[in-house]
Amino acid sequence: MIMNRLLLLCLSLLMAFPLLAQRDTNTNQSRFKQLYEVLPTPNSYRTGSGAPGSEYWQQRADYKMKLRIDDKTRRLYGEEKITYHHRAPEPITYLWLELTQNVRSKDALSHQVSTGNIENLFSPYGLMQFSGVAFDGGFNIKKVEDAAGKPLPYVINHTMMRIDLPKPLASGDSIKFAIDWDYFIQDVTTLGGRGGYEYFPEDDNNLYEIAQFFPRMCVYDDVNGWQNKQFLGRGEFALTFGDYEVEITMPEDFMVAGGGELLNSQEVLNDAHRRRLDSAWKSEEPYLIVRPEEAKENEKSRATATKTWKFRAENVRDFAFAASRKFIWDAMGVEVEGKRIWAMSYYPKEGNPLWEMYSTKAVVQTLKTYSRHTFAYPYPVAISVHGPVYGMEYPMISFNGGRPKPDGTYSDRTKYGMISVIIHEVGHNYFPMIVNSDERQWSWMDEGLNTFLQFLTEKDWDPDYPSSRGPAANITYYMKGDKQGMRPIMTNSESIPQFGNNAYGKPATALNILRETVMGKELFDYAFKEYANRWKFKHPQPADFFRTMEDASAVDLDWFWWGWFYTTDHVDIAIDRVRYIKMDINSSEAQSSSDNVYAADANITHNYEWIELPKSFVENYDKFKPYLSEVQQEYVANQKYIYEITFSNLGGLVMPILLEFVFEDGSKQQHHIPVEVWAMNDNSCSKLFSVEKPIKSIQLDPQKRTADVDTENNSFPRRDLKTEFERFKKEALEQSQNKEDNKKDKRKKKKKKD
Repeated sequence: MIMNRLLLLCLSLLMAFPLLAQRDTNTNQSRFKQLYEVLPTPNSYRTGSGAPGSEYWQQRADYKMKLRIDDKTRRLYGEEKITYHHRAPEPITYLWLELTQNVRSKDALSHQVSTGNIENLFSPYGLMQFSGVAFDGGFNIKKVEDAAGKPLPYVINHTMMRIDLPKPLASGDSIKFAIDWDYFIQDVTTLGGRGGYEYFPEDDNNLYEIAQFFPRMCVYDDVNGWQNKQFLGRGEFALTFGDYEVEITMPEDFMVAGGGELLNSQEVLNDAHRRRLDSAWKSEEPYLIVRPEEAKENEKSRATATKTWKFRAENVRDFAFAASRKFIWDAMGVEVEGKRIWAMSYYPKEGNPLWEMYSTKAVVQTLKTYSRHTFAYPYPVAISVHGPVYGMEYPMISFNGGRPKPDGTYSDRTKYGMISVIIHEVGHNYFPMIVNSDERQWSWMDEGLNTFLQFLTEKDWDPDYPSSRGPAANITYYMKGDKQGMRPIMTNSESIPQFGNNAYGKPATALNILRETVMGKELFDYAFKEYANRWKFKHPQPADFFRTMEDASAVDLDWFWWGWFYTTDHVDIAIDRVRYIKMDINSSEAQSSSDNVYAADANITHNYEWIELPKSFVENYDKFKPYLSEVQQEYVANQKYIYEITFSNLGGLVMPILLEFVFEDGSKQQHHIPVEVWAMNDNSCSKLFSVEKPIKSIQLDPQKRTADVDTENNSFPRRDLKTEFERFKKEALEQSQNKEDNKKDKRKKKKKKD
């Protein structure tokens, strides 16, 4: 009985398979399908235009912190008081805070889920990852209390801490509480990480770059509720805006750079430093505050007394700082959109000569370019620090790499790598420090948008800048790769292989193509700036970006978002066939014709031929001529050439068709065909072109602006690779023979002389 039922079930499934397949093919599979089914439904919080709604809300968290680093034990001690402002319409019964440093705990979830093999240990990075298990750098939470000093119950779940409230927190109310903690700071050079210290044995000094060092409020919003997805090391941070008051106590011979405005310069800086700051504010070039010889002398100091540096940062989502005896410090004031801003750099002598030459200038260029494309930089200072962390960003301060060799020499790769990382990390002030996207979920919303603006900044720095990410041609090696090793851009941060290509390179290139090839600079720049201004100091989602770009430009981009962000399709458009006629109604001579101009073999060249005008057209022209307008009659009388070009979409990702015609007289003509040419058939299309003179050759995407992965099928006539190889071989043999003949002639001449 059971066997009979199983047979019936199997038969019914087999019968259903064709129906399922048919149902799939009968649904809308067009690459121009609108994203209504994919994007969330607009509401009073987030509108269909992509703008914040009339009832949009967000939480706020203000911090007061006292910090101290024990330079001997390399341990950080902290006390913080948080005021959490609850603005959501519903009450909440608990709070979630992020304990990022717990990724350094011995029992960290990141260690438990990491994969690898023995061969990983043969690389410095693999060994760094594996050896990190032995270091215990997680938070030691010493107390969690309410404003009255009464303990609050809490639960730690790896990198998240839940504080249970004594009573529900109603909409519009606030709560104050305090946390004390400490942890061991890790050596970044051996254990990696986004913050830590570097030890310099030559002068026995530490350089600290401190970040993610305090329990931080998670974002609570209308989309996710609490964004409390565990930190596994890659997906970065979803954080809440607020004001910070921070006191940092260090040995008095340390210089401290903080992500905010220094409040007590009279107490922590000497007279010479303050005078130089006054000069730097008016300077048009980087001006030294702490000079190299002073920093070198300071490296020998071992003060036992301490100083407390006080910083204030308003309306920021995070705080970070750096401290060392080794710091050289330069600065200048820069005019940005009508407001003067501090641009500063802190670096040890090991960073020179590169850092004194380029760091602060790169900060200045970043502020100018990003402000032009988004909004005026709102903070009082932007700082670049050189230390062990190669590239990481925080409000008003960033940690950057790029170090010359010990003798001070450096390659172009080191130089441009340093400038690029400074532009990128300082640029993160805009995305996501101000346009505050959810990095834990969508890496591309900060890394991709920021890398795109980094590319524009590099070109402002130098039109010939060797940018690695941004140009369309640079992403083709990734796009044409094995799809099994790819994910769509719209993938959670922790689930992305080839992270750099997916989260940085591909979205940055997509936006550059959108600007240069699809929308045009004017429409794109207006819409992008609208998005930035709508969502500055707010929490946007992908749909808010997609919708704003369309709403502000009147360009339907659903096909673009779908192809570039929701699939792993690539661009490969080919010229399949070329035919033409000459509109000469007075000629009765039959011309040879060919429907199949191209064969499948890309190594074969073809010459297109005329297609005979139908005799009925010639004979009957006089009859229907009166029905033609003067323009149409003139068009026929001008005997123009009409070309039919057939294109195929081999890669799946539809794009505008860019063509260059080269005529027999050597002149050229450009054509930009909008992407909607594929709307009725996204696999193949034919297009007619009217020209005044015969075409010698046709090139698809001549400037390589669409990321087409195969350029061999982009031309007509096709390149005859076999003939080219034979010609190359013949030329090489001739050159070799000529060299041999020259040698013989020289030997003969020498014999005659002898």
